[in-house]
Amino acid sequence: MDEIEKKFKCPYCLEKISMLLDVSVEGAQTYIEDCEVCCRPIQVTYSAESGKLISFRASAS
Repeated sequence: MDEIEKKFKCPYCLEKISMLLDVSVEGAQTYIEDCEVCCRPIQVTYSAESGKLISFRASAS
């Protein structure tokens, strides 16, 4: 499994956080993960191709 660390701002509290993303799965993935600071649910959507991150979005769910 290939993982990369993605750093971004939480859409709720605007704190900088990071998540590990599995880029070994080709195509789009969407899931909910709680912010490590404010514990609110973030909808994470990203796409990977050839082990590289193609697109990323984190939004309030």
